[in-house]
Order: sequence, then structure tokens, then C-alpha cells
Amino acid sequence: METTINAHTDLHRDDTAAKLGMWLFIFTEILLFGGLFIVYSVYRYLNPVAFHLAHEELSIPMGLINTIILLVSSATVAMSITAMQKGDKKMSMYFVAATVILALVFLINKYFEWGSKFEHGMYPGSELMALLSKGDMLFFSLYFFMTGLHAVHILVGMALLIVTFFRIKQNHVRSDKYALLENSGLYWHLVDLIWIFLFPLFYLIH
Repeated sequence: METTINAHTDLHRDDTAAKLGMWLFIFTEILLFGGLFIVYSVYRYLNPVAFHLAHEELSIPMGLINTIILLVSSATVAMSITAMQKGDKKMSMYFVAATVILALVFLINKYFEWGSKFEHGMYPGSELMALLSKGDMLFFSLYFFMTGLHAVHILVGMALLIVTFFRIKQNHVRSDKYALLENSGLYWHLVDLIWIFLFPLFYLIH
């Protein structure tokens, strides 16, 4: 009996430590992107006309589609946790897989959006970028850097969700032990939250 209690206590302690670690990591990520948002705001304040004209080169429909994709993916990852809590392993795996697929669709959409700019010679270090005004160059430099950094986070989130999927399949993640799934969900919500700020900053604000 004592052994069982100790095992349960250790399990609870491990899960709590894992969640705390994820929250600390999320906090550092918020600081990182928060700093970038401040930099963007300052440069926009200093170059309002250039930022206004440059933002019109972006596709609002593509940005909106990606926003919808991530909002839906946030719902699917939340439903995967709910399914796991109810002991429905199959549905939990289904929703995790759906989240990964939606993330892939997001990246494909972003690939075509970036690709259209690359085709026109608009990318960091290109001759066209060098010919832009200071304000335009700042806008597109921040656009490529911040959306590119966000895409890296998408890839990390996908890798984490894929690992979680197979851990569920192998019964290492189950209804009485699902900290990995919760942490994956927390990270994915962070990725979605970052985009919720990126979308209006680059695509909507005039």
C-alpha cells in the first residue's frame, strides 16, 4: 500500500514539474515575441507611411485563412485532451493527428505566400530589398523574421505532437498520465496566440 502511495506521489510530482517547466518556457517565449512586438511598434511609429504601403503588399485572405486554420487546430488539440481525460484513446489520437494535419496546411499556405514574394525577388538579402526605402526594408525584414520564427515554432509544435501521438498509441500517455499531452497542448496554444498578434500587426493595421 505504501509503495502504491509513493508511486502515485512521484507521478504527481513529475507531472507538476513538467507543467511548471512548460509554463516557464512559455513565459520566456512570450518575453521574446513581446520584445519583437515592441520593436515592430516603435519602427511603425517612426515610419507610418512606409509601413502602411508595405503592408498592402501582403495577402489578407491568405493571412485570414491561416488564422482560421490555427484557431481550429487550437480547438482540436483541446478536444484531444478532453478525450484523453475521458479515457477515449482513439479520439484523442484522432484529434492530435488532426492538429498536425492543420499545422501542415498552415505551413503549405505560408510556403505559397512566401514563394510569391521570392519569385518577385523580395527576400532578405536580395537586390530588390536593398533598393527599398528604410521603412519598407524594416517592415519586410520584420515580416520575414517574425513569421519565419513563428514557422519554426510550428515545426517544433508538430514534432512534439507527433511524439505525443505515438506515446498515446503505445499507452505511455493515458487517462491517468497525460502531462505530455497537456504540455503539447499548452505549447500549441502559445503558437496560436503568437499568430493572433502577428496577423493584425502585419496584415490588418493600416
